[in-house]
Amino acid sequence: MDEFPSEGRLAGIDFGTVRIGVAVSDPQRKFASPLDNYTRRGEQVDAAYFQRLTQEERIVGFIVGLPLHTTGAESQKSRETRSFAKWLTEVTSRPVRFYDERFTTREATYLLGEAKMTKKKRKQRLDKLAAQLLLAGYLESSQRDVPPSSLDD
Repeated sequence: MDEFPSEGRLAGIDFGTVRIGVAVSDPQRKFASPLDNYTRRGEQVDAAYFQRLTQEERIVGFIVGLPLHTTGAESQKSRETRSFAKWLTEVTSRPVRFYDERFTTREATYLLGEAKMTKKKRKQRLDKLAAQLLLAGYLESSQRDVPPSSLDD
């Protein structure tokens, strides 16, 4: 696997088959901010989006949320996420690390439920907030990978 850079901006990815939440860190990796909810449009358009994101935001690596069961076991969704991460590395030439995303969507749903906004506005913010939460968790953690994190699985 590619060496993961120790400095520079990271993008947090909350993978979904329809929508992908995107968050970014500052160059010093102290803060995570929600950036976008990207609606998937096909492999070529998706590749162009992530290539543009990488260039415009000066992304040096991706943190992809790995959905695990509460027991820590992987699922079909975990395998789909690993496949997406491998594709993401291929189209952007940037390394990927996984982060245990258990409960991030639930936490994002709770936080948005506490906010006084319409259901439509909550839905528009959910995926990028989940991406922000997983990226923030990664930045704060001392153990930054979900073992094993090989993209060749």
